[in-house]
Amino acid sequence: MKKFSYKLLSNAFNQSDIKEGTKVIKSKYLTISKITKKFEKYFAKNLGSKYAVMTNSGSSANLLATSVLRNPLSIKKLKPGAEVIIPAVCWSTSLWPILQNNLKPVFVDVELDTFNIDLDKLKKKITKKTKAIILVHVLGLSTNMNELMKIIKKNKLELIEDTCESLGASYNKKKLGTYGRFGTYSFYYSHQITSGEGGMVVCNNKIDYNILISLRSHGWSRNTDFHSYYKKKFSNINENFLFIGPGYNLRPTEIQAAIAFNQFKRLNKLMKLRKKNRSLILDKLKKHHKWDNQFDFVKVHKSINPSWFGMPFLINKRYIKKKKAFLKYLTKNGIENRPIISGNFLNQPASKLYKFKFKKDDFKISNQIEDRGFFIGLHTSKIKENDLNKLIEHLLNIGNLS
Repeated sequence: MKKFSYKLLSNAFNQSDIKEGTKVIKSKYLTISKITKKFEKYFAKNLGSKYAVMTNSGSSANLLATSVLRNPLSIKKLKPGAEVIIPAVCWSTSLWPILQNNLKPVFVDVELDTFNIDLDKLKKKITKKTKAIILVHVLGLSTNMNELMKIIKKNKLELIEDTCESLGASYNKKKLGTYGRFGTYSFYYSHQITSGEGGMVVCNNKIDYNILISLRSHGWSRNTDFHSYYKKKFSNINENFLFIGPGYNLRPTEIQAAIAFNQFKRLNKLMKLRKKNRSLILDKLKKHHKWDNQFDFVKVHKSINPSWFGMPFLINKRYIKKKKAFLKYLTKNGIENRPIISGNFLNQPASKLYKFKFKKDDFKISNQIEDRGFFIGLHTSKIKENDLNKLIEHLLNIGNLS
C-alpha cells in the first residue's frame, strides 16, 4: 500500500515547463540571454512596474535591492549606520542585506491576525535615524498598505517590499511589491511559481534599474545607461570590462527564466487552485465531528486579494505543549510542515552572534507565532478527496497525542 504523502508542493512542473526548459538546453544558450530579458519586461508590465531584473534567487533579489540604497551611484543613498526597520517574523536573507550594507536593523513585532508587521508598534520605533523599512509580506498576505504608505510619506522613508512569499497578491487592486522603491520575489520550489531557484526585483526609477543591472553582474557598466559615459572617460580600458562600483554575480540561467516565464503566464490559474484547496481544507476541518477549535487561522482583510503560498496554522494554547510531538507526528505520516518563516528571528542563534538588543516583552506576538505556528502546503492541482480526508484526520489527531 502506497504511503500517504502531502508535500509543500506536488507536481511543480508540467509538460510545457519541461518543454521550455529543454528548448533552452538544446539551443546551448544556457546563460542569461533573450528569454530572460523578455520575461523581465513581461513581469514588470504585468505587475505594474516600469522595470524588472531577474536574479538567481529571491535572497539575491533582497541583497540587490538593499545594496542600491548604499550604492555610490544612487541618487537617494543611505549613510552607514542608518536604521532600517524589519519585522521580527522574517527570513534570514531579508535581514542579512541590512547588515551586509553596514546598516542597523530595528525589529518590530507583528499582528497575530495576519502575521504581518504591526503598524502601531512600527510608529513607536521610528526615530531620526530611521531611513528605510524592509517589509515582509507573509505567506500571501500583507499589512494595511494604505496606512503604511502614510507612515512612509510622513517620515520620508525608503521601502523595500520582500514579496518572496506573496507573488500575485494585491492590496486595493495594486500588486504587492509595487508600493515601495523596490519589490522582491522568489521562484523557489514551493512558491507561487517556480523554476527551482530564481527571483526578481522590480522598481520604477531608471537609475535604480541601471544600478541593479550593474550590481547583478560584477559591478560592470555593460548593458547599463552608465556605459557610454564610462567608455569615453576610460577609453584605454576594454569597454566590455569597465567596473564602475561594487557588484556580485547573481544572474539567473536562461533555463530558469524559460521555466519561470512559462509558469508566470498561468499564475492566476495557480492562485485560484491554491485558494480553492485552502477553502476545501478549512471547510472540511470545521465541519468535521472532531473539530473543537484546535487551530486558529489568519484573517484576510477585505482590501487584500491574497496569493496563498502555504496554509498557516496557530495551535490552540491548550495543545501548545504537544506542538513538537505533533509536528513530528505529521512528518512521520507524510505531511511536510514548516515554521512560520523563521519564527521570531530574535530567538535565532545569529541574534546572539550579532548582539541584537531587545526586550522580550516587545515581541510577544512574534513569540506566539513561533510557539504556536506552523504551515503546510497548498498545491497547484485540486486536492483529491481521499487525500483531503487523510490530511484532516491527521491534523485533528493533535488532541490524541500524549
